[in-house]
Amino acid sequence: MKTRIKNILRLQPVGETITVTGWVRTKRDTGSFSFVEISDGSSLANLQVIAGESLANYHSAITSLGTGSSVVVSGELKESPAKGQAVELHADDIEVVGTADAETYPLQKKRHSFEFLREMSHLRPRTNALGAVGRVRSRLSYAVHQFFQIRDFVQVHTPIITTSDCEGAGEMFQVSTGQEKGSDDHFFGHSAGLTVSGQLQAEVYALALGDVYTFGPTFRAENSHTSRHLAEFWMIEPEMAFCDLQSNMQLAEQMLKYLLEDAMEHCQEDMQLFDKFIEKGLLKKLRAVVDKDFAHITYSEAIERLSKSKKKFEYPVEWGVDMQSEHERYLTEEVFKCPLAVTDYPASIKPFYMRVNDDKKTVAAMDILVPGIGEIIGGSQREERLEVLEGRMVEAGIDLKEYNWYLDLRRYGTVPHSGFGLGFERLVQFVTGMANIREVIPFPRTPGSAPC
Repeated sequence: MKTRIKNILRLQPVGETITVTGWVRTKRDTGSFSFVEISDGSSLANLQVIAGESLANYHSAITSLGTGSSVVVSGELKESPAKGQAVELHADDIEVVGTADAETYPLQKKRHSFEFLREMSHLRPRTNALGAVGRVRSRLSYAVHQFFQIRDFVQVHTPIITTSDCEGAGEMFQVSTGQEKGSDDHFFGHSAGLTVSGQLQAEVYALALGDVYTFGPTFRAENSHTSRHLAEFWMIEPEMAFCDLQSNMQLAEQMLKYLLEDAMEHCQEDMQLFDKFIEKGLLKKLRAVVDKDFAHITYSEAIERLSKSKKKFEYPVEWGVDMQSEHERYLTEEVFKCPLAVTDYPASIKPFYMRVNDDKKTVAAMDILVPGIGEIIGGSQREERLEVLEGRMVEAGIDLKEYNWYLDLRRYGTVPHSGFGLGFERLVQFVTGMANIREVIPFPRTPGSAPC
């Protein structure tokens, strides 16, 4: 049975005979034996293998091993006399499973730019940085489920194909089965698209089961090429019945702190890599988010502070406009110097489902802003009053018949309920310090690009 390298380095079972599988990172020959660095992807660190010429295939196979070759190694684990490593594996047998041509293999031992690696998404997970991103992403995904499950939330698998445009922005990918152009013969009997959010369907289950969450892929047909946007991305969306905006915001803050703490505790080696090579001071920044109380401010107060500041912004600031990333980062990085929750946005810039406040001008919405990113979580209390919701939908030009099922939730046993959305890639980007969101999803889908 094979042993994962991360467990070997953690337990260090010196004297035991073990078997490891993996890929060659580097090899150095000395004449009578070779030093072979093996990685199996389980940790940032490699395991050094000592391969002697007593091996039957030493001269025929081992000496010609190239970076990227795959091997199965069996041998005895011993203490290492070399600095920087506690143990090394003395090989009794090395099976070469797959060779890699040294002249054509793209990932030789040197630093590659992320732009270069983006062109080979099928190989980039083998690099230190992208491998570390993969492990941290996996841990964060696990922690998301753990956070909600220990709080008795029910996971709901909301549909990828939907007939409802949650955001109402017209940025849905239309689903087609290739019928003739102009045909009204829809596969689902109705025009359908890829979901931009599972929220509306999550509300259905929240108003039956109480507290629910959905965690799945979403899609947006937005022709954006920025470092913060993807056409396919994953969303974490909890929805809670009998919940107001304040409780909603409290859960969002708790979740963010929980996920950051979990990543720093369980991915220490990878997080140190990011702190050293990707974003200096990353761990200090994340620790501050976990340890500090979040500041709170209304949208109106935020606009007033921005208007009175001497900072020159690319986008002008006035009440009624949607704050841009530069505004959000200024508030959280320079004004409050801590995470910031902004509430009560103008109704005119928010979707139809957000609850209208008593002033009739704003809605019970909230955004959580963090240093380095700006908005990381957005949510609201949902409009539970049938007449008010219908009015908002008419104003937005939404056909009430198409959303009759959604209105039924207000006709039959309506209750105050709230929820929020956290873009998973934006979270991973924040945790790892990666400058471009394309580096934190395994296979980025952007306008003009869909590798693998």
